[in-house]
Amino acid sequence: MSRSDRTNGLVTLGVILISAYIAAQLLSDILSLKIALVAGFSIDVGTFIYPLTFTLRDLVHKQLGRSVARTVIVIAGVVNVIMAGLFAFAAWLPPDPTWQWQHEFAAVLSPAWRIVVASIVAEIVSQFADTEMYHLWVTWITERYQWARVLISNSVSVPLDSLIFCWAAFGGQLPAATVWSIFWANVLLKGMVTLLSLPGIYL
Repeated sequence: MSRSDRTNGLVTLGVILISAYIAAQLLSDILSLKIALVAGFSIDVGTFIYPLTFTLRDLVHKQLGRSVARTVIVIAGVVNVIMAGLFAFAAWLPPDPTWQWQHEFAAVLSPAWRIVVASIVAEIVSQFADTEMYHLWVTWITERYQWARVLISNSVSVPLDSLIFCWAAFGGQLPAATVWSIFWANVLLKGMVTLLSLPGIYL
């Protein structure tokens, strides 16, 4: 394989990983509008896909470096803000008289800004923490055991994400016991998805 082919392959892989990361961020935020009852816990459906973003971020970091991973985290946060703003704008626009779903559209997609801000802040802080933990592991511990670098970085970033989001979004609005219940349900589910996604680092 020529150097040009290898470079093109790296660029293609980078585009795929970055696109997948941002897409997973957006999809998880949209899916979070649905609250489901799973095993007796109330949990937003976005929790089923959001943990994948940590492993995808690890893959971006592995292939393209820490600087690119940091940039992608910021871009994803900005895109999420733009998405929420566009949903708010679309809900604000007066509907065509022949279109009967204005109330339903606004009820589902109009952003609750406290939750939006809590979500984006939690995403950015936890993803940056994931970046630094991943970097410390491969720099100071070992480049072997790729599964371990994902497990260690995610074991910090996943609880941090849930802690910031749950308390920023619901603290003072719900009883403390309820907020902690949401927190533990999120950590448990995100942890399970993380374990399932571990082999992805070898792709």
